[in-house]
Amino acid sequence: MDLITLLSRTEGKTLEFKRDLSSPEGALKAIVAFANTSGGVLVLGVEDGTKKVKGIQNILAEEERLANLIADSISPRLVPSIEVMPWRKTQVLAVEIYPSANRPHYLNRLGAEEGVFVRVGSTNRRADQVLIEEMRRYNQVSSFDEQPQPELNSEAIDFRAASEFFKPIRKLTRPDLQTLKIVTSYQGHIVPTIGGILLFGADRLNHYPDAWIQVGRFAGIDRRRILDSVEVRSYLPGAADEVIAFLRKHMTREAVIGPVKRTDLWTYPVVAVREAIMNAIVHADYAQRGAPIRVALFDDRLEIENPGLLPFGLTIEDIRKGISKLRNRVIGRVFQELGLIEHWGSGIQRMTAACRDRGLDAPKLEEIGTHFRVTLSATPRRTSAKDARDEAILAALSSSLEAGLSTSEIAKQINLSPRASRTRLASLVERGLIAEIGSGPQDPHRRYYLVSETS
Repeated sequence: MDLITLLSRTEGKTLEFKRDLSSPEGALKAIVAFANTSGGVLVLGVEDGTKKVKGIQNILAEEERLANLIADSISPRLVPSIEVMPWRKTQVLAVEIYPSANRPHYLNRLGAEEGVFVRVGSTNRRADQVLIEEMRRYNQVSSFDEQPQPELNSEAIDFRAASEFFKPIRKLTRPDLQTLKIVTSYQGHIVPTIGGILLFGADRLNHYPDAWIQVGRFAGIDRRRILDSVEVRSYLPGAADEVIAFLRKHMTREAVIGPVKRTDLWTYPVVAVREAIMNAIVHADYAQRGAPIRVALFDDRLEIENPGLLPFGLTIEDIRKGISKLRNRVIGRVFQELGLIEHWGSGIQRMTAACRDRGLDAPKLEEIGTHFRVTLSATPRRTSAKDARDEAILAALSSSLEAGLSTSEIAKQINLSPRASRTRLASLVERGLIAEIGSGPQDPHRRYYLVSETS
């Protein structure tokens, strides 16, 4: 861990700042949430929001107190890494928590049902029973859709419908159903899996009433007035085509005349739309009740939202890099066999490339409540204009990545007064190109660092 790097980041799924341990429960909730989700770092001695470094007075006593609080207040037992980090004339405490294999962890005071927390963005959210059960399944290396449905028999699978989907690929046989885990052996009987019912269940919506897709075209940029809508309740392998057919009715298109033929360019790259819908279907948490997959088309954007946070251990930065963990292995396996998805983890990168090739921003990815949302923007990408002086500042900082530079050092290099330099530096900080590290706006020793581009 490096304090400069931590301070240059914003609070989020894997980072939280706290002034001190005056209210220890907040720190303990963060530690539990990090352990249950994707790991993270808690820094004590830094104000959240302002990121002013206040330090901790009796650092060794606070380190011991924190270690005791973690040992006495959290079950199952956690052993995070606690490090004392110097900062000028003071010190801070950094606690690194790794994703745990013993999920779910909980606060003893609140108990095993009410004391479980997960990390959603920069907040710690109490986990409901569905999330707690998913954590337990994750530890058993078993996905929700692989579980058997012992109350049903193999006739609950619509074999004719499954065969039609596989027809362009190969002839589907009854033994194939077991190989694909559409059905499984349970106490001597062949029964469908949850994934099998979700994919090809003859009465699947009776068993999983939220396994459908709600699609709407809204007027303007909010949900106050809906112009058209459709409920896609067909088998999941064919659902994306129905959604895209609806969207094509409402997306504008531009005809581009090429040397051989005309090409229609839609508002959003169809490959990006298809990937977003496929990802939503494959990664949705079908154990959640009360919300289907939702696709909402506005004048300025397209939102695709599915129930379920990212699988435990993953962050948005991870999936942008192509790292993936499949929530629904049966659905994913069948979709891959049908050629509906390619290699797991490549969808986000294909979406991003398609949008950028069209001159649009990369898809916005976010966890909202217990849902995951992908937003495609219709607005052409705007690049922040940088003049020669801005480029000179960035070049100076790139040659001093570890130590950073002070305002006066930068002013000297770009031949401006410190006051004029501060104005430019503030603009670059606001645009996310550089980071300002110090104990406050009036800190005469604050320094500036180049921010690495991660997407």
